[in-house]
Amino acid sequence: MIDKIVAKRYADAFLDFAKSGCGLEKALFDLRNLKNTVIGDNREFLEILESPEIGLIEKNDFIDRVLNSEFSPEVKNFLKLLIEKNRINKLLDIIEYIRIVYSHGGEEEALLKTSFPLDLNLIKQIEDKLEEKFNKKLKFYIDLDGSLLGGVQVIIGNTVIDGTIRRRLDDLREKLKGVIV
Repeated sequence: MIDKIVAKRYADAFLDFAKSGCGLEKALFDLRNLKNTVIGDNREFLEILESPEIGLIEKNDFIDRVLNSEFSPEVKNFLKLLIEKNRINKLLDIIEYIRIVYSHGGEEEALLKTSFPLDLNLIKQIEDKLEEKFNKKLKFYIDLDGSLLGGVQVIIGNTVIDGTIRRRLDDLREKLKGVIV
């Protein structure tokens, strides 16, 4: 679980940094190329970067030589940061997280559950507010679920925003149990 959190934090931070530099598409392309071509063809690449016998300066020079001008400076600096922070062993997890989350071109999937059909303008308002709050482009899916009794529930990755009547009734039930007991 901790490995996933570390991968997510480094991945999100790197992509935020890369957006203002080389751009999201170039960063995604470079990471895909790094995994499939450089690491895929040469497992020794990671072994050298993970080796405790090789110093930081030598590893940084190695990155500059091997990744030359084909790769963005942001990707090279990211690898150097991972080495400096002793997180280079998480590189493949970070790349895999980025592949899964950003496979829709930077969009993250969001499920909007509601007990009744919503007006398109209201859906757009909800989408805009959530994209602003999470600072991400979201790809919305709508699910009609009569068991919610009213209100909406939004699921984005591991985050659940529950504004349903069912949830409010459950909360009230728990509070009443605490008072009665």
